[in-house]
Amino acid sequence: MHWSSSVTLLLLNALTTIAADDSVFSKASNDSLLWGPYRPNLYFGLRPRLPKSVTTGLLWGRVEDFTEVQHLIRYTCEQNEDMAGYGWDKYDPRSGGVQTVKDKGNGIDMETAFVKFDEGRGGWGARVKGTVREDAQSSLGSQVDVREDLKTAVFFTVGMEGLGSMQVLGAEVGEDLGFEKEVVLDGQAQGLGEFRITISESKGSFNHLKHPEHGHPSYRTKPLDHTLVHSVQVPEEALWQSKALVFSSIKTTIDGYVEEYTQEKMPPPWQTYTIQNMPGIGNFHMVQKVFEGPFEFDIFYTPGSTENHPSSEDLTTEIEKITNNFDSKYAEVLAPQAPFKDDAHLEFSQSLFSNLIGGIGYFYGDQVVDRSYATEYEEENEGFWQEAEEARARIQPKLEGPHELFTSIPSRPFFPRGFLWDEGFHLLPIVDFDPELVMQILSSWFNTMDEDGWIAREQILGNEARSKVPQQFQTQYPHYANPPTLFMVLEALLDTVEPKARGGIADQQVLGVSGLANPNSSKDWLAELYPLLQRNFDWYRKTQFGDLKSYDRSAFSSKEAYRWRGRTPQHILTSGLDDYPRAQPPHPGELHVDLMAWMGMMSRSLKRVAEYLGETEDAERYAKNLEAIRRNTDDLHWSKEEQTYCDATIDAYEESVHVCHKGYMSIFPFMTGLMGPSHEHLGAVLDLIANKEELWSPFGIRSLSKKDEFYGTEENYWRSPVWMNINYLIVSNLLNIAQQSGPHQAKATNMYTSLRKNLVTTVYESWKETGFAWEQFNPETGKGQRTRHFTGWTSLVVKIMSMPELKKGSGHDEL
Repeated sequence: MHWSSSVTLLLLNALTTIAADDSVFSKASNDSLLWGPYRPNLYFGLRPRLPKSVTTGLLWGRVEDFTEVQHLIRYTCEQNEDMAGYGWDKYDPRSGGVQTVKDKGNGIDMETAFVKFDEGRGGWGARVKGTVREDAQSSLGSQVDVREDLKTAVFFTVGMEGLGSMQVLGAEVGEDLGFEKEVVLDGQAQGLGEFRITISESKGSFNHLKHPEHGHPSYRTKPLDHTLVHSVQVPEEALWQSKALVFSSIKTTIDGYVEEYTQEKMPPPWQTYTIQNMPGIGNFHMVQKVFEGPFEFDIFYTPGSTENHPSSEDLTTEIEKITNNFDSKYAEVLAPQAPFKDDAHLEFSQSLFSNLIGGIGYFYGDQVVDRSYATEYEEENEGFWQEAEEARARIQPKLEGPHELFTSIPSRPFFPRGFLWDEGFHLLPIVDFDPELVMQILSSWFNTMDEDGWIAREQILGNEARSKVPQQFQTQYPHYANPPTLFMVLEALLDTVEPKARGGIADQQVLGVSGLANPNSSKDWLAELYPLLQRNFDWYRKTQFGDLKSYDRSAFSSKEAYRWRGRTPQHILTSGLDDYPRAQPPHPGELHVDLMAWMGMMSRSLKRVAEYLGETEDAERYAKNLEAIRRNTDDLHWSKEEQTYCDATIDAYEESVHVCHKGYMSIFPFMTGLMGPSHEHLGAVLDLIANKEELWSPFGIRSLSKKDEFYGTEENYWRSPVWMNINYLIVSNLLNIAQQSGPHQAKATNMYTSLRKNLVTTVYESWKETGFAWEQFNPETGKGQRTRHFTGWTSLVVKIMSMPELKKGSGHDEL
C-alpha cells in the first residue's frame, strides 16, 4: 500500500488505546471481538469496537417505479417496513454468521454473511446475496419474468471517523469511469493502522450476474457503469446518515438528467436513481451496484500486514465452517430439551439466540444528563412529582462524555441502545455460550458508572442513538435507578466458574475456551470489578431508601426499606414496570416491594462475590443485609388479609397501609429467589401464580390479576400482557423449588412443567406465524404484540427450552 503520510500513521498508532499487559482478557480474545455488526440499528452495519474508526452500512431497494423508489430503500431497521422477518440465522461474535432479511416489499430476500478470518490471515469478509422471492410481483407487466428481471440497486458505504484517511485505489477525484471488476479502498485509521477494503462481484452459485440494459440515450454499453463510486468529505457528525448522503448524491444525478433530457424523457428508474460517479479521496465513500434478477458480491477487509488476500472461494469455505461450528457449539450449551428436541424448535432456538447475540452493539458518544441536583428531586414532600416536573422544566440538561458502551439491545428497530434493566436478562443466555463475552460486556457497563455509583438506566450515546429517542426521554437523571439485573448475571457467572458448582471443574477449564489471559482470570476480573459493585450497591441504598423512621412501622431492621424515585401518579418508569398500578396518590412514605426484592438479590450476589474473593468481613456484612431484607420483606410487605406481598403507603391518618394489586409485584420475593422451599408464604404465592382467575393463562403468567380493577386498562403495558423476562424468573424459580425437598415440591414440579411448555409454545407459534419475536404477548390469545423484532429478553425462551424436562407429580390438577 502507498500512504500519503507515514507521520500520520505513527500519530494514529501512538493515540491508539492498548489494553494493559495484565488484562484478564487475552489479546487473541480481544482481537476476536474487535469487528462485528456493532451497528445493530442497521440491517447490516459493521464497525470495530473502537471509539473513532471505520463504519460501514448496506442499503438496497427495488428501482423499477419512480413513485416507490424512495420508500423502498432499506437502511435502518424499521418497525413498519414490509418485512416477512429478518435477523441472524446463526451467529457467533467471535467468528461470524449468516443473516437473512425477508424483504417482501422489495420482492427480494437478502442474505448477509460475515466471517472473521483466522489470525494468520486477519481481517474479515462479507457476502451480500439477493434472491428474488417467490411472491415477488412484477411492476413491468405480466409478460416479464420477475425472477430474472427484477431491478435492485445496492449501496455499500464506508465512513471514517476521527483521524485517518481513505481513498479509492487507482482513481482521481472527479474521474468519470466505473469499475468493471472490483472497487478497492486504501485507508489508515486510529486503532487499525493500514487497511484495504475490496468490493468485488462473485458469481457464487449463479451462472452469471446480470445488469439492466435499456435504450435510453443516457445508457452507455460499457458494463463499467453498473458499479459507481462517489467519494466525499462530510462533517464527522453526519457520517452515520448514509441514507441521506446517498440520496443527496442521487439528487444531483437526477437534476442533471432533468436538465439534459427534461422531466418527460427521463431514463428508467434504475438508471436515474444512481449516485454520482466521482471516486477519490474522502471520509465517506458510496459504492453502488445495480442488478437484474439474483445477485451476489463480496466485501473484504484486510489489514495492511496481510500478505495472502482471501478469495471468494476462501469466503465460501469459511461461511460453511463457521455455521457448522456454531451448530456444534450450540448443541453443547443451549440445545432444546424434551419435548422441544425436534428440528423446528432447534431452528427457532438458534434464530432467537443468534438475533440476541447478533444484536450486540458498540456505542460511543455523549449523553444528555441533568446534574442540577435540584432539591425537588429529593421527593420529600407530598405532591413531590409536581415539584419535580416544575424543576425539570426550568433546568437545562447538558451533554456529558463522550462515553463508550459494549452491550446487547432489546430491539434493533425500536430500542437500538443499552437499557440497564434489560441487559441483565439479555446476558443470561449468553453466559452459557460465551461467559467471557459476558464479562467484557459487564465491564463495559460498570465502567459507565460515575463517582457516586450511578449508572444511567438508558445509554443514549451520540446523535445516531438519539435519533431513535423522543426528546422528552433523552435526559438521564443521576438520582434515578433501574432494576439492578446485572447482579443476576454475576450469580450466573459464579454458577459457571465456582468449582463446587461444577463438580470440581477448575475455573480456567470452564472459561478457558474463550481465551482468558491467565488461569485465575475470573477471580482477577471480579477483584477488579468488586469496588464498582460495592459503589453501585451503596448508591442504591443511599438514593432509593424508604422512610421507616417517620412512621409507625414495625420491622426486624430499621434500615432495610426502599422506594423508587421518579414516581408520577400513573408511572414508575424507573421500576421497569412502567404503568403497573401503585398507591394513589403517590406519597413520600411509600415502600415498594419489587425494589426491596431487587435489593435482596443484590445483597446475595455481593455476598457470593465476596466469598469467592475471600473477603470474609464483607461477606458477613452482605449476609446480614440479605437476612434483614428477607425479614423486612415479610414484616413490611406481606398482607395477611390479601395473602400476598404488596406495596405500602401512608394513608390520610398517617398510618402505614398495604396497597395490593395482585400480579408480578406480588411475587417479586419469589422471582428473585428470596423464598426457600419451606418459606411460610410460598404456598400462597404458588396458589396465586397457578390461579386461572388471577395470573395463570394458557400463554404464560399475566402481569396483573384478571380480578384487579385496573386489568387491561389505559396503556395496558404492564396491566395484563405476558412478559417473557418475568416469566423466565418464575419458571426458573419453580424449577429451583421442584428440585429441592419441601412441602411444595410436587406442586412446583407440576407448575414448572406446564408453564415451561406454555411459554415456549406461545413464542414459537407467534414467531412461526409472523417471522418475529415480540415484546409481549396477549394473555387471551397468545399473539405477539407491541414492538416486533424484540429479540432482547424475549430470547430467554432459549434458556427455557434448554431447561430439563421434569415428570409431573401425581394427584395435582392439570394447568
